[in-house]
Amino acid sequence: MLLQKLEQLKTLFTEMEMALIAYSGGVDSTLVAKIAYDVLGDRALAVTAESPSLLPEELEDARIQAATIGIRHQVVQTHEIENPNYTANPVNRCYFCKSELHDTLKPLAQQLGYPYVVDGVNADDLHDYRPGIQAAKERGARSPLAELSITKAEVRELSKYLGLPWWDKPAQPCLSSRFPYGEEITIAKLQRVGRAEIYLRKLGLKNLRVRSEGETAKIELPPEQIKEFVLTTNLPTLVSAFQEFGFIYVTLDLEGYRSGKLNQVLTFASTSAKV
Repeated sequence: MLLQKLEQLKTLFTEMEMALIAYSGGVDSTLVAKIAYDVLGDRALAVTAESPSLLPEELEDARIQAATIGIRHQVVQTHEIENPNYTANPVNRCYFCKSELHDTLKPLAQQLGYPYVVDGVNADDLHDYRPGIQAAKERGARSPLAELSITKAEVRELSKYLGLPWWDKPAQPCLSSRFPYGEEITIAKLQRVGRAEIYLRKLGLKNLRVRSEGETAKIELPPEQIKEFVLTTNLPTLVSAFQEFGFIYVTLDLEGYRSGKLNQVLTFASTSAKV
């Protein structure tokens, strides 16, 4: 079944003939870029958007992965941080982010002669709160993984089958997802969150988030890693580093890391409204 989906992906790109890939460097869009390149060669182009909400390390990873695949790679600048609808951080913030992305990619694709812009949205994403998906659809983008009902787990399986060394790369959404809805997003806040996460990664941690609430940094780690982290980390040194980044307080979330945790307020709000 999985290999059948792989063949369907190849067929889809064969039918497209040319494609521009919205390429973040994450495991989903990288698989899409890999298949597109295998089928289309130089008729496929991966484009990464650079902005304050993308870690510099993630951009470098995207470059390395694109070079490993062999696909042509281009970096463009996006300016969502200049849009007050985005920086106000409403619950549909991602809509304005993806609008900026695809308002940049669509004219580029037309200019270069690419009939399709495709992204890495997978089947699981359709069941989460992802207002950015609507923005992409409105601008004519296609999502091959979602179209073929390929889940996140299958993306990793296919990536491993194809020998891609980053098949188990942790998800790394944009840094704006670290802030509770309603808290204004600024470049300074994005940078301090980014520096804090880089600090933790250099300690050997992978699946993590640093959530920012006001002047407080809240560290999220997989539950099974929390005890060892507390016992083996020089906490005063870590707190001092985070304070140098711009935080005043540093806390550890005892529930542990869970993707999309800040969206739980939407569930609570919906439940309360029905009572």
